[in-house]
Amino acid sequence: MPQAGKPAAGSSAGSPQSADPQRLFEEGETALKNGNLDAAEHAFRGVLAINPKVAGAYANLGVIYMRHKQWQRALEMLHKARNLAPEVAGIRLNIGLAYYRQNEFRTAIAPFESVVHDMPNSLQARYLLGLCYFFTERYADAASTLEPLWEQESNQLNYLYVLGIAANKAQRPDLEERSLGRLVETGQDSAEFHLLMGKAHLNREEYDEAITELEAAAKADPKLPFTHFELGLAYMKKQDLEHAKTEFLKDVAIEPDLAYNYDQLGVIDSLQQHDEVAESNFRKALQLDARLTSSHYQLARVYQRQGKYKEALAEIEAAGKLDSESSAIHYLRGQLLQRLGRTEEARQEMATVTRISNQLRDKRQKELYSEPAPNPELTQEPR
Repeated sequence: MPQAGKPAAGSSAGSPQSADPQRLFEEGETALKNGNLDAAEHAFRGVLAINPKVAGAYANLGVIYMRHKQWQRALEMLHKARNLAPEVAGIRLNIGLAYYRQNEFRTAIAPFESVVHDMPNSLQARYLLGLCYFFTERYADAASTLEPLWEQESNQLNYLYVLGIAANKAQRPDLEERSLGRLVETGQDSAEFHLLMGKAHLNREEYDEAITELEAAAKADPKLPFTHFELGLAYMKKQDLEHAKTEFLKDVAIEPDLAYNYDQLGVIDSLQQHDEVAESNFRKALQLDARLTSSHYQLARVYQRQGKYKEALAEIEAAGKLDSESSAIHYLRGQLLQRLGRTEEARQEMATVTRISNQLRDKRQKELYSEPAPNPELTQEPR
């Protein structure tokens, strides 16, 4: 039986004249290994033109599109591969990765769970599953999933930080103490350690202490990714917009493809009523990450202030598709519909706002749309 859905040697039923699917597949694998993605895509497309049921060709096309960050095309190919070869864990792992790299952590859980079920010793699948649980606030699941990786990962600061926080939230004090103790021991005075300590203070709303730790991180390593981003967030919390802008721009110089920096710069520009610059920054953020709900929401507010109600409605509806349970999104949509004379739809939106608010009455609701998605520095995959 061909491995992972490879074409059988000599199979040529329905193939054009002398085409050899086995040879094409091997050419594709070689090109993919060498980073020649166009040649690899051409070869695997050739395989499928001969035999559209070769799971390995779909799987490799999925990998190619993942490298191009063409996520929807990648997922289309990977799902076809999975349907043809559901037993191949690597295909399901890549499906999880395609969702994970779009920050769709909740959707990534199921494929990662299936891989961990079949391959409980897979470090990559277990680590990423634990992070998905962590980012979706399933802290007990995160702790229990990540704890078995202690032997391999307990020298990695991000692992220790996530495990310690998850253990705290899951009320597992022994694991929390062990994780954070090891974090202090391993991190010592490194820039990475100060970054994580600064983030911990930031999460506890201890902004002065956060700034002290983050500045220590920046002093130790001025080009450490996310340090200036977190400093920008800390200054934002203190309403020091100019210092915040300076820090976000420093992080842009280090990480020009991090959408959250442009999102936060857009927020600052919007607060200062520099609408054209704000729009440009939100558009840049969405160019880098079309699923960044914050930028859609904030852009809608800019357009609302300018009286561009149709443009604002388009942005708020894009935000609503990404987060259907946000009272802030429904409230703004209701306001815009009222402005556009769509009174009945506006009334329905306000009824939705009331329903959501009632559901959250006994909870502390944090408004997410003036700040980026949390923890971008923790999404790094295990090495």
